[in-house]
Amino acid sequence: MTEETGNYQSPKYRQLLERLRSAIMEGEYQIHDRIPSEKELGEKYEVSRVTVRRALKELSDEGLLERHQGKGTFVSMPRIQRDLRSVTSFHASCELMGLHGSAKVLSARYVAATREDITALGCEEDHEIVEIRRLCLADDMPVMLEINHFARRYEWLLQEDLNTSLYAILASHKIEPGKAMHEISLCRADAEDAAWLETEEGEALLRVAETIYDQKGRPLHTSQQHVRGDRFTFRI
Repeated sequence: MTEETGNYQSPKYRQLLERLRSAIMEGEYQIHDRIPSEKELGEKYEVSRVTVRRALKELSDEGLLERHQGKGTFVSMPRIQRDLRSVTSFHASCELMGLHGSAKVLSARYVAATREDITALGCEEDHEIVEIRRLCLADDMPVMLEINHFARRYEWLLQEDLNTSLYAILASHKIEPGKAMHEISLCRADAEDAAWLETEEGEALLRVAETIYDQKGRPLHTSQQHVRGDRFTFRI
């Protein structure tokens, strides 16, 4: 078979694949950049559009590219990695990947403690707790919706700038996360998830439920996160 009839392991195909991969990894094409069209790449590298299309598909499968119907092909944001063996903030995870992490506060308020809050945080029945709901972004791309619950003794958090790292704020008060208990499952995006995370309603998301303890082993907060699996991965 010739290159034109589908031999995707031809020398020209392999050369194109490696050249495009290197261009992305070495920063010739930056994250979110639109790469040249199939026609332009074919002319530049003197290969057929069949070969270009197959190379782009393979790079998309690897997560290096993402194709948007009617708009073109763009360099993907790398998946953020978080090691669950240690307690790491979202902002720190982004920084390790060379990305800018940020957060948008959706609400910060007192809510009635649930039975789960009473058990996890050591609250008394009928007490209020502090709830902080945020959208977490990497390079301005939505990655995660999180709901954090703190016992009422942390109500001073409501006076802080919660658009920054929560753990940095806590550290400024000499409070450090020590360990965490995690539960990871799958869920489907509801209308709110889809709107904030810029995905489709019903799309599969990672659901992470955590209880975090401080450096003295006392309950610090709980967190429920709905995460885009195409932009975030967990290591255990």
